[in-house]
Amino acid sequence: MIRDSISSTLAPQPSWFTAKRLLAIFCIINLLNYVDRGAIASNGVNGKRSECTKSGTCSSGSGIQGDFDLNNFQDGVISSAFMVGLLLASPIFASLAKSVNPFRLIGVGLTVWTFATAGCGLSINFWSITICRMMVGVGEASFISLAAPFIDDNAPVDQKTAWLGIFYMCIPTGIAVGYVYGGLVGSLLNWRWAFGIEALLMLPFAILGFVMKPLQLKGFSHTGSKRPSTSVQTSCTEAVTSPCQDGSSQTRNDSMDDSKSAPGILNQFTRFWMDMKVLLLDKVYVVNILGYIAYNFVIGAYSYWGPKAGYYIYHMNNADLMFGGITIICGIFGTLAGGFILDRMTNTISNAFKLLSVATFFGAIFCFAAFCFKSLYAFIALFAIGELLVFATQAPVNYVCLHCVKPSMRPLSMAMSTVSIHIFGDVPSSPLVGILQDHINNWRVTALILTSVLFLASGIWVIGIFLHSVDRFNEENELQVSVTDRSNTIPLLGETTQKSLINL
Repeated sequence: MIRDSISSTLAPQPSWFTAKRLLAIFCIINLLNYVDRGAIASNGVNGKRSECTKSGTCSSGSGIQGDFDLNNFQDGVISSAFMVGLLLASPIFASLAKSVNPFRLIGVGLTVWTFATAGCGLSINFWSITICRMMVGVGEASFISLAAPFIDDNAPVDQKTAWLGIFYMCIPTGIAVGYVYGGLVGSLLNWRWAFGIEALLMLPFAILGFVMKPLQLKGFSHTGSKRPSTSVQTSCTEAVTSPCQDGSSQTRNDSMDDSKSAPGILNQFTRFWMDMKVLLLDKVYVVNILGYIAYNFVIGAYSYWGPKAGYYIYHMNNADLMFGGITIICGIFGTLAGGFILDRMTNTISNAFKLLSVATFFGAIFCFAAFCFKSLYAFIALFAIGELLVFATQAPVNYVCLHCVKPSMRPLSMAMSTVSIHIFGDVPSSPLVGILQDHINNWRVTALILTSVLFLASGIWVIGIFLHSVDRFNEENELQVSVTDRSNTIPLLGETTQKSLINL
């Protein structure tokens, strides 16, 4: 009788989502995000300015750079413009996740992304496309901050970094596909079509964020619901809890006292700064992000200037296809290998730092050596090995971001990670590399100077090995009842949750 009553009370409506379907959807969305980045960097979309010889003969320009007559600095600004929106919006979406369902926030963000990307294809000058790129960043901010915590909730305990590896594999793969995609669309149609097609492909996922039954994140309980959350992953969020009639625990959310203490917006800002203070005082988090900044400084410039550098250094007529092919293969195998290797080592924060430092150091050696050779074949072989090692860092570095903080702070942790690596990493790197190249006019030397920054990233991550680290994934569960503790190894899915409760 008791089991029957629990079953009828707690059984959620069947959801189309399973853990693997959720991962697949997020991977496709992430892939489209980075296809866009690869496409705008491709020679087919980015193009080149018109050039004049000493004799006065001028060739016509092509792509964005040719149509808007941009110098290398302006061209670099376009590549980084979307970061401005991403940086401003990421903390906002992370904070809103405490009062608005994160799954719905992703739907809002993808809608903004879709319309902004279409706007890029309709732009008429440098400023119009720059503004549209900023809005693309605003749309992406919700997804970047919230997707990884959803995956971390649903992944099997012994495969968490492997699942993160699959998700972050879409970064190099998307950029590489974007190179090829941009080159083909730019040559067959026009660079404007590349953005229009991207918008059409993302539209169904934007709609999905609004029409599908929303999921909850571990560590969050939204006051908009009149009933206590039945999800074992979200029944406790703050430090004050009390027993519920259904056997779970009810959370006293701070926002319930907003009317008595301070306006809601002021309360949000206060909570945000308190959480920020926690992050900035966490040595493990800070060291991890500092290494990630140096790493992303190089990767961001590689992704944007790579095809153009290859074109001028090795006279690659098919630079888009060449860099795209190398990045696809090395990105897939490198990112997946990083996740699976850390799981085999036992996915701890200390082991993650060991893998980060070693893989980045040897990756830097191979990439640096690649640009020293004049032979195209030697470059391809060495650079491929270097990228394979460098991309092995994607899953471990994000694993540290997710597990060095308590569950309710994971969206903010991911948001500030994104803000930091972009504002200090690839936002300045593309324009700075453009300025450096304008000054020295030697792509080989420019590439060598850029690659040397990877050694700095490796040295910073070495420090993390010796720091005292604690995995805080289950920290908030100390305040929850035993049924919640048992569910930590179970994905956040209706059927599984129901069975675990009934079997009690």
